[in-house]
Amino acid sequence: MNYENILVSIEEKIATITINRPTKLNALNKATISDLSKAISALGGDENVRVIIITGSGEKAFVAGADISEFANYTTVEGAQLAAEGQESLFDFIENLRKPVIAAVNGFALGGGLELAMACHFRVASDNAKMGLPEVTLGLIPGYGGTQRLPQLVGKGRAMEMIMTAAMISAEEAKQYGLVNHVVPQAELLSFTTVIAHKIIKNAPFAIGKAIKSINANFKDGKNGFDTEIKSFGECFGTQDFKEGTTAFLEKRKAEFTGK
Repeated sequence: MNYENILVSIEEKIATITINRPTKLNALNKATISDLSKAISALGGDENVRVIIITGSGEKAFVAGADISEFANYTTVEGAQLAAEGQESLFDFIENLRKPVIAAVNGFALGGGLELAMACHFRVASDNAKMGLPEVTLGLIPGYGGTQRLPQLVGKGRAMEMIMTAAMISAEEAKQYGLVNHVVPQAELLSFTTVIAHKIIKNAPFAIGKAIKSINANFKDGKNGFDTEIKSFGECFGTQDFKEGTTAFLEKRKAEFTGK
């Protein structure tokens, strides 16, 4: 599949999506959001892909924000529609995908860029990365899930301060806050993230998908995370991967999981 603003590569069951608008610091416009949505949907259904990594091209930016020129003249109705469509087609879609999606944050992750990173299941940052939600400087608030996901990751107080001051934080501060899991030199970012991806690939895909679903349930209104966990735990018993995993353990060998 050909894309306008992203590059996709697959190697050893790991798909890497690179947002490729370097002259715009990889800013998200409608075309890029559409490309990402289509690519992640396709990779989500590809049995040869077990983990997805999202990063940005160049050394300056993961995604430096949304393309403001596209919505500068929107009405209230158009603004709400922009947020709703973006959340459904991309940000919520990533969060609920049953395959792990890791953000490799290689520079500025601002506004929609940080919201994209937060929609991923976890984040690794280069040591030059800067993160923030500066929407209030434009007379807006984060519209792609930022007001919801940031408090879940860093706590209500820190999220309030970051959003209201529009301040950027460093990669090390983001790690202290719990916003990113690891900080590494930029030259090592993708190799380090790939090592984590290979650790994930060794484990049962069906179980990983159910773990994602169960963890997410704890943060959904009207959902009981414990109930979701109980049901998902039971469903794992009906898989070939469960039989393979337990048999391999008893036979003292490495399991060969198929995702079935």
